[in-house]
Amino acid sequence: MLTVVILFLALSLLAYVLFGGADFGAGIIEIFSGRVSKKTITHAIAPVWEANHIWLILVVVILFMGFPAIYAQMSLYLHIPMVILLLGIVLRGTAFTFRHYDAIQDRSEWYYTTIFNLSSLIAPLFLGILTGALILGRIDREPAGFYDAFMAPWLNVFCIMLGVFTCCLFAFLAAVYLIGEAEQGEVKERFLKIARNANIATVISGGLVFLAAEWSGFPLARMFWESTAAMVAAVLATVSLPLLWWSLLKRHIIFPRLLAGFQTLMILGAWFWVQYPVLLRYKNGDYLGIFTTAAPEATMRQLGLALLVGSVLILPSLFFLLKTFKTKPSFLEKEV
Repeated sequence: MLTVVILFLALSLLAYVLFGGADFGAGIIEIFSGRVSKKTITHAIAPVWEANHIWLILVVVILFMGFPAIYAQMSLYLHIPMVILLLGIVLRGTAFTFRHYDAIQDRSEWYYTTIFNLSSLIAPLFLGILTGALILGRIDREPAGFYDAFMAPWLNVFCIMLGVFTCCLFAFLAAVYLIGEAEQGEVKERFLKIARNANIATVISGGLVFLAAEWSGFPLARMFWESTAAMVAAVLATVSLPLLWWSLLKRHIIFPRLLAGFQTLMILGAWFWVQYPVLLRYKNGDYLGIFTTAAPEATMRQLGLALLVGSVLILPSLFFLLKTFKTKPSFLEKEV
């Protein structure tokens, strides 16, 4: 059952990046694209944004039940970025709901939109920062003060750069998805341009993550080089770039989505393999791993069964939701 739980943890994280990340990215794109694309973005994410957060809930539940020591250490030393992340998610969802369903379109819409856009930027930024803090090795179990205990693990160049990379990746995913959602040629062309620019920004920020890691004394490049699986994944993601650009130039819809998903899978897969089985690193070189922190066998058995049974119920429902709302956009027609 430990293997089942680890598999669900990895798949839930991947699904959250692909779907929830695209929702965040749509809010980021709206900052730069303005009102021209606002209607398309609203109609695209309105039916599914709440459902996409089920993957984050699964990640939290799996960590809480299956790997309680890691969850406890995250909640203690990294509670500040975690709280900011959660506040961003809550504020974003609340603002979007009020903006979308408000019966009166007045000055309040501007406030809702501003909160929605800023939260869409803050949440993925701190999701990346939190991810970097887990593996950088700045968590000190014997800190000299508040800063060393609760700020130094995440307030550094590497974590912030990883947060920027996360924002760029999410914006890229959103732009690629939104190409197929746009009905007007002008809007579609704008999303194509944003997709290309976001892809360039993702590649550049990804390179800066490695430079920031070296600057911080974290040998991320060497870890990638020493991992065959990570190098293969990185090469495949790189090789697929020309094919992605070709499909964007040809105005394809489905193929760019598949390639963007494939590249994201390769990025997360490479990241997983260079860390495996470590989930959290300490300043003194110690770490918490998947196998050393797993809950007792009885707990893992119940958790694994719950995930298997739940997937049988949840996945068909999610498929039906997407099929219903994405194949019949007339259900969602609403002037914004």
